[in-house]
Amino acid sequence: MQPNIVILAGGISSRMRLAQARSAPLDPALRRDAEEKAKTMIGVGSDRRPFLDYLLLNVVAAGYRNVVILIGERDHSIRDYYEARKNAPPFQKLNIKYAVQPLPAGRQKPLGTADALWHALRATPEWRGQSFTVCNSDNLYSAEALLWARENKHHNAMIDYDRAALQFAPERIAAFAVIKKNATGYLVDIIEKPSVEEMDSVAEANGRVGVSMNIFRLAYDQILPCLEAVPLHPVRQEKELPAAVKMLVQQNPHAVFAIPRAEHVPDLTVQSDILLVKDYVQKNFQNFQAFFPTTEVKNSDF
Repeated sequence: MQPNIVILAGGISSRMRLAQARSAPLDPALRRDAEEKAKTMIGVGSDRRPFLDYLLLNVVAAGYRNVVILIGERDHSIRDYYEARKNAPPFQKLNIKYAVQPLPAGRQKPLGTADALWHALRATPEWRGQSFTVCNSDNLYSAEALLWARENKHHNAMIDYDRAALQFAPERIAAFAVIKKNATGYLVDIIEKPSVEEMDSVAEANGRVGVSMNIFRLAYDQILPCLEAVPLHPVRQEKELPAAVKMLVQQNPHAVFAIPRAEHVPDLTVQSDILLVKDYVQKNFQNFQAFFPTTEVKNSDF
């Protein structure tokens, strides 16, 4: 399977900086990170290593080698940080390149995740004829989930997370997009902010409800036309990746296979998430320091 992955890191972290999201008891350094940096660069790890370090470690462990990090045109922190470390383990195993999502004139926010991926693919024409994984930069997907996406033999697939395994507050889980599949496991629909009736309609016989955490395996040549054609969301006025994936399904009912998985996916959306993610990293990446010499430049230097 082609070892290609796009990590979407072009957002402006607006929800992280909302006034009502600032109630977490953070130390001054973490508070400054949350207020000033791209959220994937918040120093949640030992020696204040950024969140993205841990996602990339899992990317390496899952066997990916070609990485495109999609960044915003106003953010230089991600490129600066990883360019300074490209020859250090484990980053030396990765061929990292960057694609930039521009901010259209008159807009305060980028044009959405479908637009972001479109720019990433336009920057990697060498991937034509291949499949790749795409995921958010603010979710800490496990190495196993990333591996399942990379090794899946369908041209297009997505990780179908069991809602019951996610360790978020119930009201937050209730807002996640749910997955509707057919009897053979192929995606039928991705339903945003589902109603109770819609939730009942997607539940499997055992009561399982699958949700999307925005990790997809996609065929370059199949998804690119959908990224170009997908309309703006009528409310958010953004071109969204799930809508482009649904266009694939409309063209072919067996286009996208849903891969069931049950585990928690740590997430950085608001400041109250930071300490939870910091605790998760301390518990689950105890050997992480062995991959990074202590002589490296600290995250706080950027």
